[in-house]
Amino acid sequence: MSKEGSIKAPIRHPLDFKNPDFLDKKKLDDEMRRVFDVCHGCRRCFNLCDSFPKLFDMIDQSQGEDVESLSSDQFPAIVDSCTLCDMCFMTKCPYVPPHEFNIDFPHLMLRYRSLQKKERQLARTPRVLANTDRNGKIGVFFSSIINWFSNIKNKFFRKLIEKFTGIDKTVFLPKYNSGTFEKYFKKHKSKYIPKNRKVIIYSTCYVNFNKKNTGIAALKVLEKNNVKVEHAYPGCCGMPYLEQADLQKVTEQAKKISKDLLKWVEKGYRVVTLTASCGLMLKFEWPLLLPEDSDIIKLSKNVSDIDEYIVDIAEKDGLAEGLMEIDGGVTVHNACHARAQNMGIKARDMLKFIPNIKLDVVERCAGHGGTFGVMKETHMLAKKVGRPTARQIKNKNNKYMASDCPLAGKHLNQLNDDTNINHTEALHPIEILAKAYKL
Repeated sequence: MSKEGSIKAPIRHPLDFKNPDFLDKKKLDDEMRRVFDVCHGCRRCFNLCDSFPKLFDMIDQSQGEDVESLSSDQFPAIVDSCTLCDMCFMTKCPYVPPHEFNIDFPHLMLRYRSLQKKERQLARTPRVLANTDRNGKIGVFFSSIINWFSNIKNKFFRKLIEKFTGIDKTVFLPKYNSGTFEKYFKKHKSKYIPKNRKVIIYSTCYVNFNKKNTGIAALKVLEKNNVKVEHAYPGCCGMPYLEQADLQKVTEQAKKISKDLLKWVEKGYRVVTLTASCGLMLKFEWPLLLPEDSDIIKLSKNVSDIDEYIVDIAEKDGLAEGLMEIDGGVTVHNACHARAQNMGIKARDMLKFIPNIKLDVVERCAGHGGTFGVMKETHMLAKKVGRPTARQIKNKNNKYMASDCPLAGKHLNQLNDDTNINHTEALHPIEILAKAYKL
């Protein structure tokens, strides 16, 4: 007998993208309608991303006010509004597996997007932006020129960029480092003596090319706690490719990176990631795409988010002395891809060790969603999704805002025009801890 909902922990099935049925148009259309019908009857997810309001409005305005009345031509609008944040799956839907209805809305959207990719219906610019390694190498080499061109104050060139690429002229774009974190690490000399812990920092493309300060903070905090630190960056984890439904490219990156990182795991090192999306890829998305790959499975069990790892040190060994008070308080934005790792709010747990800290947490999607937040056709929608989150941050009235997702932090910081957030920049939680150590 069918049950109304499930109280069991959600589980995800492998993404069988090599099965011919995966891209079968008729079977995909049938599955979309089956899932939409369940969503229509529930509507618990109405206040998440714009996919669900769009779906419900379409149904309510259809001739029969039911899913059967929808045209298949209406489906792309629903798919395009999904940022793959996973919050419907993780927090709202009562019909996710192991429930018999077997609803996994984000992976269904990904399946549909895969068909769009096959039929060359996806926009070119997001696909170009997905190649973060190529773009990052160019961006770092020409950082001063590119950062000047892309500055929001450079209105003339931003108008040109918008005209030829579709990137919204009003959005803050990530700046490029003048040198990679990888280069910084090679020149770095530790003044601390390591003990029994060893980690390999997987710096991620964003930290390596765009925000090396996060990597520097992580390195210094780890060494302060007598951890032996090495660094590896074999390439991007593939999250930008996942957003563009290039699953073949994701698996290529997964095999390449896992081969490199496993060399360190075999030597007793723990892999530590510095951004939430990359941790999610290594721990969960890669094994769902390559469930039979023993290297991928082994690696996934030896990965920790940086916040998660520091908390483990604190609980098992105790943190090094020297943490000082921070004035003004901190609001932690618990990013969607940190929440999707199902590890608790490790950023909050880590920062609690700072003496007398005023600490608040906001758990709501920032709305950025990779290229979703930068393209002109979706930027306003990204702001719409992010405004309630930004308002919550404003109401906490703290001096600092921290997020494990750098793009979410950047996006929320830009919403200060709407919410009066008084932060010069969004920091990673590990940067707050480094600040408390005076590092």
